[in-house]
Amino acid sequence: MPFKLLVLYGSYRADRAGIRLARYCVEQLRGRGHEVELIDAKAVGLPMLDRMYKEYPRGEAPEAMEKLARQIVAADGFLFVTGEYNWGMQPGLKNLTDHYLEEWFWRPAAIVSYSAGRLGGARSNSIWHGTLSEMGMVVISSTVTVGGITASLDEEANPIGEGGEALDRSFPRFAADLEWWAEAAKAQRARQSPPY
Repeated sequence: MPFKLLVLYGSYRADRAGIRLARYCVEQLRGRGHEVELIDAKAVGLPMLDRMYKEYPRGEAPEAMEKLARQIVAADGFLFVTGEYNWGMQPGLKNLTDHYLEEWFWRPAAIVSYSAGRLGGARSNSIWHGTLSEMGMVVISSTVTVGGITASLDEEANPIGEGGEALDRSFPRFAADLEWWAEAAKAQRARQSPPY
């Protein structure tokens, strides 16, 4: 069953190695038959959080915020691609995510993390679990971490080296987990309206 999925990425750095992983995820999910859009926080360009989308009167939110709200509401699931900054989460992705709340509800979220080092953003990955759960998403148990990002994916997002081989081996199971939850959540929403 094909799903509408958003892949969300949040680095604002000039030399963004993680965009390789975001593009890899998009292509892998498209290859599985899904309608996938890459949401790049830097390209969307939301300001630092002052007012959430829901705090604007209807029709008065900035155009980029309004467009992204529609994309989030229409999606069946989300894949967050996050780097690790000083043992923490990526600020650009967190800022983009925090502009919304109810728009995220009742859909699954998956997390893929990366870093230049061997831990592959595992600490950031772990932090995102609680954050996304608090925002009303069901975070799937499968996860992917990619260490040595530039030694695992080339500039065109093609897997290279041992890291790329490991990514190619782990991604299908990870994607299947996201698909299972997307199907379950979609079926439940069709059967019964969410409780709030």
